[in-house]
Formats: sequence, structure tokens, C-alpha cells
Amino acid sequence: MSDRDERAARLAEQLRLNLRRRKAQARAGQDNDTAPRAPISPPRRDDPA
Repeated sequence: MSDRDERAARLAEQLRLNLRRRKAQARAGQDNDTAPRAPISPPRRDDPA
């Protein structure tokens, strides 16, 4: 195998590992997204009505 082929194989493996890691992080992040959030209050109005 040539140096280029070896380098390409190493890079491809790194990309696969990174993709797997990012997918796992995204799945873990979805659990955090389902946590209840505080309601957003409407913006304050300065003029008294």
C-alpha cells in the first residue's frame, strides 16, 4: 500500500470515529432538550396603561 493510501485509510478511520462520537453526543444532548424549561415572560412595557 502506498503512503497516500495509508494516509487516506487513517483519515477515513478518524472521520468514522468522529462521526460516531458526534452522533453519541447528539443523542445525549436530546435528553437534555426534553428537560422542562422556565416559561419565557413577555417583554416589559414601559408606558403605564
